[in-house]
Amino acid sequence: MKNFEYYAPTKVIFGKDAQMQTGSLIQAQNCKKVLVHFGGGSAKKSGLLDKVFASLTIAGIDYVTLGGVVPNPRLSKVYEGIELCKKEKVDFILAVGGGSVIDSAKAIGYGMANDCDVWDLYDGKAQATGCLPIGVILTISAAGSEMSNSSVITKEEGGLKRGCSTDYARCKFAIMNPELTYTLPQYQTESGCTDILMHTMERYFTTQRSMEVTDSISEGLMRTVIRNAKILMKEPQSYDARAEIMWAGSLSHNGLTGCGSVGDWACHQLEHELGGMFDVAHGAGLSAVWGSWARYVYKTNVMRFAQFAVNVLGVLNDFSNPEKTALEGIKAMEDFYRFIGMPTSIREMGVELTDEQIHELAYKCSFKNTRTIGNFQILNMEDIGKIYSMAR
Repeated sequence: MKNFEYYAPTKVIFGKDAQMQTGSLIQAQNCKKVLVHFGGGSAKKSGLLDKVFASLTIAGIDYVTLGGVVPNPRLSKVYEGIELCKKEKVDFILAVGGGSVIDSAKAIGYGMANDCDVWDLYDGKAQATGCLPIGVILTISAAGSEMSNSSVITKEEGGLKRGCSTDYARCKFAIMNPELTYTLPQYQTESGCTDILMHTMERYFTTQRSMEVTDSISEGLMRTVIRNAKILMKEPQSYDARAEIMWAGSLSHNGLTGCGSVGDWACHQLEHELGGMFDVAHGAGLSAVWGSWARYVYKTNVMRFAQFAVNVLGVLNDFSNPEKTALEGIKAMEDFYRFIGMPTSIREMGVELTDEQIHELAYKCSFKNTRTIGNFQILNMEDIGKIYSMAR
């Protein structure tokens, strides 16, 4: 087990009607004016925003609003938020939504606290030195941004999707009421489950040995998500299933499942370019490339894939042929994705990749052939192109 630091400072308020504590939680931050940041019309139609506004008013907190965040949150909206916050002298941001809204809120917070173009932080040209404080009312179980240090933004010009990860952007609190996810479409719910699984899998597939405690936590989380994702296919209004998924989403991306190891993150890098170029749902993009990535790299550590197959997916262990067990595990994972309506190829997302597009994706993913991705197996631009080609 490698040396590690574990830091998860976010206060979690979990359960029914948890959103009613919004005003008092922000009041405790001693702020003067809040930006309420949200996505589309669902937060309005459900009445959630009205309840949030009422809670803020009762607590005597002034606020301004900015909606319109879309999946794969856009840099242009971030710039709009920064200008609004400067004009209104905002000193706290409340994100009401899922990962896209939270990521956008973090980017706005960075823009307010750093003397540079905020995109420079995501493009690796500058380092963050602070972030405006942020709170969250979670409405989608997926990204885990409510407890992570990461944020991903898409720059429309060039279709670039880049991330910035610092502890400055960790949320002060996260309000999590599983009931707020009831109105999500089935596809979005299951895409979120896929994202949660991948956050654990990106950390799980490592060449590091002696990880018994972390492995047990990771395997338990993955089994829980798989079981409850299946339940939600038949019982979308199951509070218990949504509660398990919501809590798993936070634990999968708050650093807990990476203690003692080095994460891989190749699949996320592969998906980021797909999301930037084709605006696909993040979870769907991950499931579309995972099987091809797995078949490309599994021989690096066959026993790790065999362990995953047996302990997470219930594949019968063929002790005489670990490679067979590993490959059956990859197939079982893809079967699960299909069961919950997720794609296992890029074509299934309605994208027919040309050879030229594969080259462009690999070129962007490798930062113009200047970097490699992955840690389980190091992948260069040529490897990246081959995986995209296998996945199409």
